[in-house]
Amino acid sequence: MRHRVFGKQLCVKEDHRRAMLRNLAAGLFEHGQIETTIPKAKAVQPFVEKLITMAKRSGLTARREISARINDRAVFAWVADPNTKDEKKNMHQLWDLPAEDAIEKNRYGEIRKAPRLVQHLMTRVAPLYADRAGGYTRIVKLDKRRVGDQTDLCILQLVGKEDGAQVSGRRSNRRRTADKRTAYAAGTRKAGAEAAKAE
Repeated sequence: MRHRVFGKQLCVKEDHRRAMLRNLAAGLFEHGQIETTIPKAKAVQPFVEKLITMAKRSGLTARREISARINDRAVFAWVADPNTKDEKKNMHQLWDLPAEDAIEKNRYGEIRKAPRLVQHLMTRVAPLYADRAGGYTRIVKLDKRRVGDQTDLCILQLVGKEDGAQVSGRRSNRRRTADKRTAYAAGTRKAGAEAAKAE
């Protein structure tokens, strides 16, 4: 019997599952959205929302609670790498973070100082939802599957940081149908108006 057992096991051991949820949450806070499977997104969504709620309290206790639940790591380390793709170089603009001032390297080219994830969560992410009581994330199902096992994929994103209503970049069937209805209604009205003038 599973008395007082909550959450999905995701077919992995407890340590693996905890590390996976922490990494998914860190990626979400760093990039604004992540692509993952639907069960993983549903498993990490309450974890992320609790972290944002803690970050909204903005105190030393909240910082320590967040640090205990998520791995504090340097974020935006790829901004200083000249070999990254252009779209990744521009992602630091998502959080209005200047790339030059944020990262400091030592003489060997290794990152010595960079923005930390907990600080980023408390100063950049949490203030976006200061007047929101919950529902900080959204799951958008994609029309593609993972290559290996054909699992349905989705995008988990922070509300307010999406790039548009249609994440995949295509017009949805619902929008196409609505446009056809609008065009048909406009044509019918125009034909009725012309018929009224002719009489």
